[in-house]
Order: sequence, then structure tokens, then C-alpha cells
Amino acid sequence: MKPAAPVYLSFIAVFLVVVSGIAPAARAADADRPPNIVFVLFDDMGWAQPPCYDAQSALRTPNLDKLATQGMRFLDAHSAAAVCTPTRYGLLTGRYPSRIGQFGVLTTYSKPIIPTSRMTVASLLKQHGYRTACVGKWHLGLDWVDGKPGTEKHLPPGARNTGGPNDLGFDYFCGFTHARNIGSILEQDRAVDHVEPVENQPLMIAKALEWLAKQTADQPFFLYFPMCPPHTPVVPAPEYVGQSGARDVVGNDPEYGDWVYQGDAMLGQIMDALAQQGLADNTLLIATADNGAAHRAYAPLRDHKGSIYEGGHRVPMVARWPGKVQPGSTWRHTVCLNDLLATAAEIVGAELPVAAGEDSVSMLPALLGTSDAPTRDATVHQSPGRDLAIRQGPWKLIVHRGGKRELFNLDDDLGETTDVASANPAVAERLITVLQRTIDRGRSTPGAKQANDYSLTVPVKARAKKKSK
Repeated sequence: MKPAAPVYLSFIAVFLVVVSGIAPAARAADADRPPNIVFVLFDDMGWAQPPCYDAQSALRTPNLDKLATQGMRFLDAHSAAAVCTPTRYGLLTGRYPSRIGQFGVLTTYSKPIIPTSRMTVASLLKQHGYRTACVGKWHLGLDWVDGKPGTEKHLPPGARNTGGPNDLGFDYFCGFTHARNIGSILEQDRAVDHVEPVENQPLMIAKALEWLAKQTADQPFFLYFPMCPPHTPVVPAPEYVGQSGARDVVGNDPEYGDWVYQGDAMLGQIMDALAQQGLADNTLLIATADNGAAHRAYAPLRDHKGSIYEGGHRVPMVARWPGKVQPGSTWRHTVCLNDLLATAAEIVGAELPVAAGEDSVSMLPALLGTSDAPTRDATVHQSPGRDLAIRQGPWKLIVHRGGKRELFNLDDDLGETTDVASANPAVAERLITVLQRTIDRGRSTPGAKQANDYSLTVPVKARAKKKSK
């Protein structure tokens, strides 16, 4: 099949003048190259935590809220998993992490879970002329040349690794393995420093801004910025302590609101840098989170991080693309963080190889407003406890690891308070069929059947216990 024409070349001048108001000189420059893509990932930020999603929120995220007025707010966005590592696998590869059996999170010395042969968002875009960078939390495993140098929480400067960001399409990397080892700083393929936890995020945003300052309008770039806030450790920098005015206290930590506020401020610094360098008008900027909030549920969602219920994997997501995404718009249909790969491919006019992005669906029709139909047919979710869920339209069927099944109509019951499986047996059976087919085909998108790297099965339905007489 012939690849689609790059979307950045598909807009005629009249459309741009009427819809976006971009000046002729700017239109000519934009027509020469595709848009920059900046993907900002909050860590453990729940769907209802930002005020732009819940006006009653006690937290403050002024930059994310501003971004929502400038672009599109997704009302039904999800991570593929309810915890960090598997979500990041899905985000970069466009493949459900359950296909490799990745349900939990990795440690400092965990092996890489993305083979260097597998296409990622970064390697795809690099093939199409993009400069690429990852700054922040990696959490996808590394091969350490010297086995296990240092300790779980302190990697010695000079320790080298392979199989990381540089081998998966990123020209530049600076970050840390995971939040529990936030003090060990990595740059490119080695450990370079050890800092106090409170120093990490100021260093990360400084590195991201330093890299952005080197970017120009003559070559597109992709920046992936996976931050730490609001994930623990809660270590707001001194200039943010007491500045948020937030009343939300999570885990008995009064500085939690300031930590969220610092994360939002880093998003704001990236927004400012793009504007100051004249790059904002040709940049698709997406800000979202890797899973639900930690520690507690936020109404109306049930449960929190780690859960198969909505509070575990429904996340805030906002996208801005001047002249393309309508300011102040919303998208009510389901999307998944896995969809970044297919979206990037359609933007640059690339056709994904048959063994890439098996569970990634382009969000471009949603972003451009060219259709109001759902982009995804169904979406699979997972918890670290190996529970699975299949979502199709308003229906969500949960298959717990032990075989218990629950069905919810999210249009009527977003809080998942009432199991309606017994009243809708045909819907439940249809969704089980869809889930099994998705597993068996090794993909949820059109294309040749692919092999899973893990023997995944739908748990046998648990038998109802007989009531004692």
C-alpha cells in the first residue's frame, strides 16, 4: 500500500489562511518540513487532578490549563497500563506491553525490554530526518557493561550501558533509570554524576531547554520529556516550596501540591522556549501522564494507580498544534498513549512495517477535526496484578486474573459502581471474543498476524460459589 502524503503538505493555502491565520511566509516555511513533536509525560498524574479536567481540584496546573485553551483536551485518554514501565513500552513501540509479559516495573539493573530491532517513535522519526532527544525518566531497562556497577540507588560515574535510548532512535539522552534511583544521572550511554533528589528535576529541565536552544527551523525535532512529578520522591525545589497554594495532601506529604506545580512549571518552560525560538507554530505539543494518580482515587473515577479500574489508566491529555488543532476543542472518544507511533507515521507520510505499531492507531483525524468518528475500535488495558480489560465504545469488560468478570457502561457509570454483566450477557461475550482475537492475532490493527513474545491467555471465567444452605 502506498504511504499517505505527509499531512504537513496536504493543507492548501486557502485552508490555512481561513482556519489558522498563518501568514504566507510562515506557511511557506512550514511546507518545507514536517512539524516538530514534543511529548511531555507527567508521572502518576490522575485524570481529575488538573483543574482543566476538574474545576474543583485543589491542585494548580496553570500551564497545562493554558495549553487546554490553546488546543484539544482529550476526555477519554488512556495509558495501556496502570503503572510506569509497561506504559512507556507501549508509548514508544505502539504495542501492548502484555504481548511481552511486562506487567510490573523495572529496577536499576533490569535488562532492556525493547529490542534494538523494534521500531520506536524516535527511530521512525529519525529515519525521516528528525533530531531526537529523550530527557528524563527512562525506566525501560539497560544492559550495564560491568554487570551491576555500584548499588541499586547509586550508579558510579563512568559506568556504561547499552540497549538504551541511543540504541532505540534517540540522538541525545540525559536522565535517570527510574524514580527510586533519581540521584544517578545518565547522559548518553553512561552514568555521569550523582545528585541529591531535589536537584534532579531542575537539572532535567535545564538539559531539555539546552537541547531545545540548539534546534532551528530548518530541521524537525522530536523531544520526549518524561518528568518525575508527581511521582515520589516528592522533592520540590526550594523556589516551589509553599508556592502552589494547593490544599491537596497525598500520602501525608504537604509538599505534594508544590511538586505537581513544579512539574507544570517545567511544561511552561518548554512552552516558553518554543515561543521564544519561533518554533511553537510548527510544533505538535502533547502533555499527558503515564497512569493514574498514586495513593488515592479522585472522583468520579474508581481507584488509582495500579488498578484495572478507570482511576488506574485514564489520564489527562492535551495537544496543541497551531493552525491544525482547534483551540479549546475536546475529543470524547477513546485514545491510547500507544497511538503516538501511528500518529507520527501519518504525519510524516510513512507506512509502518508489518511488525511495528501493532496496537497503535493514528489520532490525526481527531487532532485535525477531519472526522468525529472514533479512531479506535477497541482498547486493551492491564494492571500490574495481570488483570485485563477490553474497552469498546461505552462498554468496558474487566477480566480479573482469577477469572472474575465485570462489565460496566461508562457512559452511564463512569465510576464503575454497578456490574451489569448479568443484564448484558451478549455484550460481555462479544467483548471476550474481541479480547481473545486481539491476543491471538498479535495485533489489534489491520495487517498480517504477528507473534506475541509471551503466552498470554484470557483467564477462565470463575465459577460462582454455591450458597450454603
